[in-house]
Amino acid sequence: MPKEPAIVGLPGQVCGLAAADRDGPMYLTSYAGRSPSTRNLYTTVLTAVALNGAMLWQRTFPGHPVPPRADADGTVWVTHHDGASPPTFTLTGLGAEGSVLHEVTPQQEPGEYLGAVVRMPDGFCVLWLPTAPRQRLPQGRTARLARHSDTGSTMWSMPLPPETVSFSGVVEAGVATGWHVQPKKEWRPSTLKADHWQPLLVAGDRILAAISDGGSGIGRCTILDTETGNIISTTEPGPYHHKAIAGHGRFLVGAQGYGAFSSTLYGPDGQPTHTWPSHGQMLIDQHGTIRGPESENILPSRSRFRLLNPDGSMRDGPPLSGYYTGYPALDANGTAVFWRDGKLLAVDAKLDQHELFRRTGDDRTVMSRTLLLQDATIAFALDNELLIFHDTGLAPLAAGPWPCADGNIHGNPVIPTAAPSTIWP
Repeated sequence: MPKEPAIVGLPGQVCGLAAADRDGPMYLTSYAGRSPSTRNLYTTVLTAVALNGAMLWQRTFPGHPVPPRADADGTVWVTHHDGASPPTFTLTGLGAEGSVLHEVTPQQEPGEYLGAVVRMPDGFCVLWLPTAPRQRLPQGRTARLARHSDTGSTMWSMPLPPETVSFSGVVEAGVATGWHVQPKKEWRPSTLKADHWQPLLVAGDRILAAISDGGSGIGRCTILDTETGNIISTTEPGPYHHKAIAGHGRFLVGAQGYGAFSSTLYGPDGQPTHTWPSHGQMLIDQHGTIRGPESENILPSRSRFRLLNPDGSMRDGPPLSGYYTGYPALDANGTAVFWRDGKLLAVDAKLDQHELFRRTGDDRTVMSRTLLLQDATIAFALDNELLIFHDTGLAPLAAGPWPCADGNIHGNPVIPTAAPSTIWP
């Protein structure tokens, strides 16, 4: 059993967690303050923390916090804007000592808002929204995906399908006849947002971009060619939630809500190949094994830890109490570790569950992903605190396309174009 964790207090709720290397440092983006009035100022704080819990430095930037992206050389990239209306966005790269090394302003169109960004080997891929979140969509405008060079110039740009959306579980608010509620028919989104969970993934020569209607959460995932930006396919409308890179050109896409509860694997041609009746925070190792804790909007919990078999069947792991879950990390022995219901849990390769740590009464609901670092160190954030557990006995982070959220400790969901497929056909 690990000892009490080292705890690092942050100025506000944590938005993202990444690490430059297994030895650290860790980088966190958070709000500048905990109160809603302070958060509404949209100030990002970037904090660097050593594995022993020592705070190394902090920097502040204007703009709503987004997850940091780290390079293998230790550079960390933070997204911010100039505070104007509409804002101009800048990507700033800082070194391990906190000094500014790079500043890149990617080309954007008037009125656009940056919805999501990932670091590419030669630049950035950016999901641009036509307006700021919650603002009404102008007629004829839609989101677009663009690939930018290291200088910010546009290599290619592709509008994302502006089609109408519909889903059987969505109903018109206030429309009822007797005891029957009228289903909402096909509609055009009035606002657009980048998906809250994994809106932008790069799996070699394929990119997945996910946008949804700001009111209902119903959206589409578009799969594009990485080199040209050409659209390969677009999914049917649905309540898409957690997603993962499943190997070269492959994505696992989960849907949850309005009666949906499934995970579908998409191949390099953009077409579905397998579907399972489960949705959750899945992990994928180098053998293509898919496992993780389910995530369902139902209490009391019906969720379990599941393993998804290649034939579409599932293996049942332990039942899971509570509701909120920190995205797990998988070690090289096949053990998944995650925080849920006030407990640090580990589910091993045999699907046996072990309780590593318990904090009675800790019901915080905002959790970061889990990092598995050097010397069996586990790190994750709860609200405005970073918890660091040492000497946990876990093996190093597993190989594979998705051993933790974002696919790697760098917090950058990108695998190289040359990477081989690691999932069964």
